[in-house]
Amino acid sequence: MKLPREFYTREETLQIARELIGKLLVVPMADGTIVSGMIVETEAYLGAIDKAAHSFGNRRTKRTETMFAVGGTAYVFFIYGMYYQFNVVVGAVDSPHAILIRALEPIQNIEIMREKRGKMPDKNLTSGPGKLCIAMGIDKNFNNADLLGDKIWLEDYKVFDDSEIAVGKRIGIDYAEEFAEKEWRFWAKENPYVSRR
Repeated sequence: MKLPREFYTREETLQIARELIGKLLVVPMADGTIVSGMIVETEAYLGAIDKAAHSFGNRRTKRTETMFAVGGTAYVFFIYGMYYQFNVVVGAVDSPHAILIRALEPIQNIEIMREKRGKMPDKNLTSGPGKLCIAMGIDKNFNNADLLGDKIWLEDYKVFDDSEIAVGKRIGIDYAEEFAEKEWRFWAKENPYVSRR
């Protein structure tokens, strides 16, 4: 069952980022085949106050506009001229918080992911935000998709205890000054698909 709107529209962005560990990200292919992966790593971006967020200072551009949508919207952006990254918008309209999905553990139809990613160890298929988008077929056409719709969605799958989840600094945001030190990244301990320990 798809996660309800109420899951996404809460104000507790860090709590949502932690609770996303263990949820299932589901993408139906054109022929109806389902590809899915369990979320094992997330990073929270706290909108206007967060110097690492695209929406820092309530910056509204063509790219960031999706971040101002209602919680439960997909925010997909292009980075380094080569990779897409999938984020979950959370909170109320005009509160531009988002959670980056950094890594998945393949669950359904891993053979489709292998086909899209090429020959490599399975643990490398979805162990990073750009990798998982390729494996799941997520691109700019998913930006602004409603996560309660039929294009892409999240479901309950597995519950992790606090003791099974690690917390640390976000990755690749050295420019964010004091916000580079915030421990707003969450990951499933011991999971081989986590992008970095």
